[in-house]
Amino acid sequence: MKLLLNIYLALALLYPSHVHNKGDEIVGTWYTSTKNAKVSIFKTGNMFYGKIIWLKNPNEDDNKPKVDKNNPDEKLRSRHISGMLILKSFEFNTSDNNWQNGEIYDPKNGKTYSCKLTLSNQNTLEVRGFIGISLIGRTEIWTRTE
Repeated sequence: MKLLLNIYLALALLYPSHVHNKGDEIVGTWYTSTKNAKVSIFKTGNMFYGKIIWLKNPNEDDNKPKVDKNNPDEKLRSRHISGMLILKSFEFNTSDNNWQNGEIYDPKNGKTYSCKLTLSNQNTLEVRGFIGISLIGRTEIWTRTE
């Protein structure tokens, strides 16, 4: 009886951690497709976010930090690109094995797109930005830096 209880407790402890950690595979630091930036993906609650933590060229020609000059909201045009949150509110979908219902902001053009994220393998992330349905969009490949 004691052996069965120990087996049950061991399984109960292992099962929730496996389910909980499956979506956490995306957490880490990623190079964008051009390797001009690194994005740190992190989890808050059950949602995943990503912010720019490094830029290959962090300054403009005048040596001032790059800012969000293409943002449609004039109040946000002076915020720095470095440190900017560009991936917002992704949820892990266990049936499709991807992160969806999120948004990606592109500081190059000041636009926000619907987005889904899919791990091809532990070091390759497909980032698909789209308008409306995911058939109309573009996929970039990010690589893990660690």
